[in-house]
Amino acid sequence: MTGPRDRDVVVGIDPARDWHLPLAWAADEAQRRRLPLRPVLAVPPRHDAHHVDGTPGRTALRQAGADRLEQACSWVRDRHPELEVTGDLLEGFPVSVLGSVAEEARLVVLGSRHLSRTAEFFSAGSIVVPVSAQARCPVVVVGDAEHISQQPPYVVVGIDGSASATASLAFAFDEADLRGAALRVVCVWQRPVFTLGDEEVALRAQRTVLSEATAGLSDKYPDVHVTHEVLTGHPVEQLARAAEHALAVVVGRRGRGGYTGMRLGSVVHGLLHRAHCPVITVPTE
Repeated sequence: MTGPRDRDVVVGIDPARDWHLPLAWAADEAQRRRLPLRPVLAVPPRHDAHHVDGTPGRTALRQAGADRLEQACSWVRDRHPELEVTGDLLEGFPVSVLGSVAEEARLVVLGSRHLSRTAEFFSAGSIVVPVSAQARCPVVVVGDAEHISQQPPYVVVGIDGSASATASLAFAFDEADLRGAALRVVCVWQRPVFTLGDEEVALRAQRTVLSEATAGLSDKYPDVHVTHEVLTGHPVEQLARAAEHALAVVVGRRGRGGYTGMRLGSVVHGLLHRAHCPVITVPTE
C-alpha cells in the first residue's frame, strides 16, 4: 500500500544540459515501481521586479522550457509507452521548486554536473547538494550510468547503526528486490588515531550491528541475496570502491540541512563526487 508521498517519481529537467541519463533512470524506476513519472522544469523569476512576466523575453523563456519539457516527455513515452508521464513547468528557482514537489513524491531524481566540492557549493546553478540535503523523500543523483552489465547485479548500502542507516537499509532492500539484484550491506570502521581497545573486538561489534540491522528485512525480502561486509578505512573511499560496479549506492541522511546543504554529511557529500554509479540519499524521516 502506498502513502501520500508515493504518488510519483519526480525528475528535474535542466534545459541547459543533457537530461537523457537522469530521465532514463527515473523512467525505468517509475516503471519498476508502477508509479507515474513527473518531469519538472523550473523557470526562475526575473531578478528585476519591475518587469512583468508577460514580456516577450519572459514568454520566450517559458516557451523554450515548455518545448524542452515536451521533448523529455515524448522521449519517455517512446521508451515506456505504458508509463503515465506528466510534465510540469513551474515558476521559481529550481531548488525551491524541487524541494516543494518532493513533499509528495516517492523519489526525486537529479542529474550531476560532476562539479568539484567547492564549485558545487558556490555555483549559482547547483541544485544537487541543497536538494539532497532538504528533500523529505529519497534523492537520486545520476552522474554516471548504472552498471547493468555487472553479473550478478548488486546494490550497495552503507550503514552505521544509526536511525538514518535504518531508513537507508529499508530502501536498499526494496530497491534490490525490485531489480532482482543482490545487496551488499557495508559498514566501514575507521581506525581511531589512538587505539584504546582490541581492534578485533571493534570489528566483531560492527559485524553484530550488520546482523541485527538486516535480520528482519532479510525475512521480509527472502529473494534478496545479502552479504555483510565490514571494511576498514575512510568511509567515502571504501564505499565508493565497494560501489564501483554497482547499480547504485544507498546512504542515509541525518536531519534536514540548510539551504547550502552544509549539514548533508561528509560521507554523502563525498560519495556525490566520488561514486561512479547513482547515489541515493535517504532521509531519516
